[in-house]
Amino acid sequence: MIYIGTKCQLEQVVTNELTAAAVGSGLLPVFGTPYMIGLMENAAQSVLGMFLEEGQGSVGTELNVKHTAPTPVGMKVWTEAEIIAVSENGKMVDFIVKAWDEKGLIGQGTHTRAIINNERFLAKCNAKLDA
Repeated sequence: MIYIGTKCQLEQVVTNELTAAAVGSGLLPVFGTPYMIGLMENAAQSVLGMFLEEGQGSVGTELNVKHTAPTPVGMKVWTEAEIIAVSENGKMVDFIVKAWDEKGLIGQGTHTRAIINNERFLAKCNAKLDA
């Protein structure tokens, strides 16, 4: 059973490799939005992983996030994902995701993940190569 309200927090220090300029989402040496979103998704999959059975995984299906403040290289950032809803069939899980740096909130939004059978999912994906 997946418990509403379960949270996971992850942190890292912004390096030059994690900037908008490095990923190509912008030209400035500030924490890149794709990296913030990646850290949010990582927190969500980590908290959901506590409830999954052997052979199960999860994939992101929807993300609605605002990146509201810049973070310089060298500053610590952290994200939190909180489970807020589970579909009736137990396959879709909704999260609130937030990110902070040492000065305050830098982003927030919602995220949905689908629980999958890893083997079936990869087989379906790889079948595209046979077409």
